[in-house]
Amino acid sequence: MPEVPATPVDLLRALTRAERLLARRVGGVLAAEGLTVEAWRVLCLLADGQGHPMSEVAAEESLPPGTLTKLVDQLVDQNLVYRRIDPQDRRRIRAYLTARGRREQERVDALVRADLADLTTDDLALAGALAALVDRLGAGRPVGAAVGARAR
Repeated sequence: MPEVPATPVDLLRALTRAERLLARRVGGVLAAEGLTVEAWRVLCLLADGQGHPMSEVAAEESLPPGTLTKLVDQLVDQNLVYRRIDPQDRRRIRAYLTARGRREQERVDALVRADLADLTTDDLALAGALAALVDRLGAGRPVGAAVGARAR
């Protein structure tokens, strides 16, 4: 059984290593389909059919706005995504999957799921625990707030 991370730096290293290994594995499946991990993540986010503001997509996928714009431009060129002005706020642009984008997202998602089918029940439980950790970390102190810092 692997060691439990003893220190915060050990936890950070373990999480970083797990993310890189998973991204490499999924990236291999996606590369064969002409997609990057980042493009697939954007397609998966847009798969709910709601249309998302570009700023939300950038934040959710941890991509700088300029990088996201270039990525979405490529997805538009491939007829996987389209953009529309937000009807409630004309200053915002929302991104949506095209019909082709929806079919591709579903097809590629099935390939990724098949590739990861060897994950065990313990792995899936760990994924749930990681999601809970992300929620707790996101709801915690603002970035840069030190433990024990005094309010002024």
